Amino acid sequence: MRSTITVHPIQQLREEVDRLFTNVFTHPTVTGAARLVTGRGFLAVNVWEDSDNLFVEAEVPGVKPEQLDVTVVGNELTIKGQRPEEPLGDGAFHRRERGQGSFTRILRLSTEVTADNVRAALNDGVLLLTLPKAEAAKPRKIQVKTE
Repeated sequence: MRSTITVHPIQQLREEVDRLFTNVFTHPTVTGAARLVTGRGFLAVNVWEDSDNLFVEAEVPGVKPEQLDVTVVGNELTIKGQRPEEPLGDGAFHRRERGQGSFTRILRLSTEVTADNVRAALNDGVLLLTLPKAEAAKPRKIQVKTE
């Protein structure tokens, strides 16, 4: 016996919109600029901390130091850059997943940092930022006394 379940048009529209967003944000077959909007893929970052510093590590293969612009304002870190488009010659792409063009990633830092002492190093396509915590943001050991 064949089932004849009809889907309400609003439900069908919702499913189509969900499918559209899922494809756009999880299947990056679009150009680098579109992926930048999602904040995925092109500038993956790791953020961690110890008692004195925050660390941000960003993947920027193919980007030279002079193509990067890193700023800290308040508790906001901005990493801007440009990965130039590589000329293909006479060929045609079968798959194009590597992002290219301009990118920007803005991170809200979890604690106040001393912007004047931020250090940046680029090695093998990985940008490592060391952001010293402001003295007021560092943990303080409180000695407990008995009375």
